[in-house]
Amino acid sequence: MGNLKALAGQTAIYGVSTIVTRFLSYMLNPYLTRILTPEEFGVINDFYAIIPFMLVLLTMGMETGYFRFTGKAGSLAEKNNVFRTTWGAVDLVSTVFMILVVLFYRKIAVIMEYPGTPWYILIVGSIIFLDTIAAVPFARLREQGKAYRYMTVRLAMIITTVILTLFFYSVMPRIGSLSFLYHKEYLPVYYLIANLASSVIALPLLYPAYKGLTPKIDFKLFKIIFFYSLPLLLSGIANTANDFIDRQFIKYLMPSDSALSQLGIYAAVVKIGVVMILFVQMYRIAAEPFFLSNFKKEEFGKLNAEAMKYFIMVSVFIFLVIALFPEVFQLLIGADYREGIYILPVVLCSNILSGVVLNLSFWYKQTGKTNIALIITFSGLMVTAVLNIILIPQIGYLGAALARLACEIVMVTISYSMMQKYYPIPYDIKRIGSYFLAGGILYGMGLLAEGLPYLLKFTVDAILLSLFLIFAVKKENLDVRGLLKSIIKNR
Repeated sequence: MGNLKALAGQTAIYGVSTIVTRFLSYMLNPYLTRILTPEEFGVINDFYAIIPFMLVLLTMGMETGYFRFTGKAGSLAEKNNVFRTTWGAVDLVSTVFMILVVLFYRKIAVIMEYPGTPWYILIVGSIIFLDTIAAVPFARLREQGKAYRYMTVRLAMIITTVILTLFFYSVMPRIGSLSFLYHKEYLPVYYLIANLASSVIALPLLYPAYKGLTPKIDFKLFKIIFFYSLPLLLSGIANTANDFIDRQFIKYLMPSDSALSQLGIYAAVVKIGVVMILFVQMYRIAAEPFFLSNFKKEEFGKLNAEAMKYFIMVSVFIFLVIALFPEVFQLLIGADYREGIYILPVVLCSNILSGVVLNLSFWYKQTGKTNIALIITFSGLMVTAVLNIILIPQIGYLGAALARLACEIVMVTISYSMMQKYYPIPYDIKRIGSYFLAGGILYGMGLLAEGLPYLLKFTVDAILLSLFLIFAVKKENLDVRGLLKSIIKNR
């Protein structure tokens, strides 16, 4: 239990930085969705569906490879060599990418249907380039347990984005000497510039992570890491496509006069699930280096099973927080976007299952059987593509949400089946199922309270939420005070 408490402590530490930075980032949504039209917000999200895909492609799975081979390294010199090699490889590939963007940005703009604003492509390309070369130094901070440095850099980046976004949209138009720079027909570009500025400051702030080290590829070592990471790269591409390709399907499968507007609404509603997204992300940041350390098989299985149980318990609680009080969380977006709030429970369920898939991935990453990731993620991608093509023309962005949920269900099913076959882990299926069942029943009871006066409904939902919390604490016999002490001790 001590190792699991350590994981909880690390999750909390990285959670602080993740929560603060992501919270500030997501708090821009109420602002942006009140300034930008759904179509303009759709343009931003169109590009931000491309950025994660390119980051996965250009980092080549080297972050996970770095964690794995640093964990196996026997000396500081070997660890440094792993860092220099993975960083050098990523830097080389990202530099080639940036050169291609500069050479062909106008053609890319035409392909992406932005022929009148080709500079959008240069800005987005620069963001991708800078974020890619910062990826391995960020991974080094995580591997070294330097949570506060990690938190400081992330916080500085998002504060830069927030300040510049507010300046561009609310201050600059009111300053006479600068108002000529403000063009209403190009509103999305200002948010892109703010994000570019935040990416620029990352590398100087990350200097302690690479002080005294320069990118230098040890090709023999790179070959070993690359072939370990290659299946993760390919599955990462598929997994990222699963997460973001629905935006592209909405853009190209819905009528052209409303596609970007519908994309903006869909993206805004997806971002309402901020608490769930934050939890999954902060868990991943802490759990990935934790579970890729050298564990004995029995210890690994026991810890992973316990982690899965607690992950689902917390995830179902977060689901209830958001799904029972949609009228509160819809305030995070502008009134023009709230017509899509009905898809929120589907999106939240997808996010929970995404975290389950993450937990089910650690065994094959830890054992080096990373080719299994290809089967899982490409199966999910096939489901995503087929269902988006079928459903979006019929029921719009609800089809995208349902396709995402179906994708996660398929990946969980395949992941669990393959785990049971090759590396059985003693998950407490009965206990896990009880949390899903309790959450479903309580959510259903909340739906029955629809139509009650607001104050009464709020009271009923609060009682339902409290019942789940009491159920979970009693079921696990949790020492809440002891867990809090562990988190504080690991701060």
